[in-house]
Amino acid sequence: MSYQSITIVGNLGRDPEMRYLENGQAVTNLNVACNRKWTDRATGEAREEVTWFRVSVWGRQAEAANQYLSIGRQVLVEGRISPDPNTGSPRLFTRQDGSVGASFELVASRVQFLGGNGNGNGNGRHEAAVQEEDEIPF
Repeated sequence: MSYQSITIVGNLGRDPEMRYLENGQAVTNLNVACNRKWTDRATGEAREEVTWFRVSVWGRQAEAANQYLSIGRQVLVEGRISPDPNTGSPRLFTRQDGSVGASFELVASRVQFLGGNGNGNGNGRHEAAVQEEDEIPF
């Protein structure tokens, strides 16, 4: 038996996008930016790296995420990586400037709402209404 789990904490880069499948199950997509900041030892410059994750949230938890989350909001997501089915790697795309980017895709098992709206407002922690236990239809 194999097991994988990933936990990320970041801020929403845009408002959630929710839709319902033909069978009535809700799915919400989140774009989460995780920032890493450091000082370059050689130059003393402040540096920053941003990694984007596209997160799929399912079922009742998807509805709660869509209702309560918005751009800038900080979240903690636990889930599993969903690789590109053709390559087994992150999905590659071409940016508007012509450079290549990668989309790291996660399927959430738990979403926890953190902090405020990303602007330093609020300090509460709120768990999504439910932790999804239903089987995800892939």
